[in-house]
Amino acid sequence: MARDASAGVPVATALVGALAEVPSAQRPAWRALAAAWWVAGEAGSPLAPSLRQFAGSLRSLADAQREIAVALSGPIATARLVMALPVVGVLFGLVLGFNTLEILFATVPGACCLVLGCALLALAFWWNRRLVATARPTDLAPGLRFELMAIAVSGGTSLDRAERSVRQALEASGVDASVDREAVGGVLELSRRAGVPAGDLLRGEAEEARRTARAAAATAASVLGVKLMLPLGLCILPAFMLLGVAPLLLAVITSTVSGF
Repeated sequence: MARDASAGVPVATALVGALAEVPSAQRPAWRALAAAWWVAGEAGSPLAPSLRQFAGSLRSLADAQREIAVALSGPIATARLVMALPVVGVLFGLVLGFNTLEILFATVPGACCLVLGCALLALAFWWNRRLVATARPTDLAPGLRFELMAIAVSGGTSLDRAERSVRQALEASGVDASVDREAVGGVLELSRRAGVPAGDLLRGEAEEARRTARAAAATAASVLGVKLMLPLGLCILPAFMLLGVAPLLLAVITSTVSGF
């Protein structure tokens, strides 16, 4: 990135070009920084104050992302732990002295249990991943458009030019340019009617968007903990019975019959 900037490439473009070298978890913040830099340059806003204020919003965004990760960590760990139950059942049978592996791989009933159990585990793995994916937030930079509009209007530019700069910045940085468009328009309309500086209103809405994202993530994590009971009850526990309990019973019956 430093080489590109020193070669005359715009800083915002250099930031976007350096995304491949950045960990995926940090890319939303880098895209947001590139968009902010672009808007400040296009709208003629004072760069240092704008970036200083935007750094505060990035810290708030990082706090929100950490809270989301913490909220989801418990349900995700639970999903991974219960996936090990069928393996524990097989090992438990071996500890008791019964050759459950031979039952699973060398007998027809055991092979049926193995196939059905593995199919249920695969279904549970896919189901868990889908539930976790739907619980993750889709907007990784909540309130970004509000922040960018606040930077744009702080330069004294017209609202039409500010909106155009923000749209171009979002497109150039790889962010969905349609996000929060109507909401920002509503804030600007309120600013016109009430005679209130648009920058303060926009930054207030950006902070509210981040608080809403935190609350939504906490709610999604709580709901996820309940939803994970479905693959546990419908897939993992039956797989545990098929791979752990049924081979053990078959081994006990086989050893009992052979003893007569």
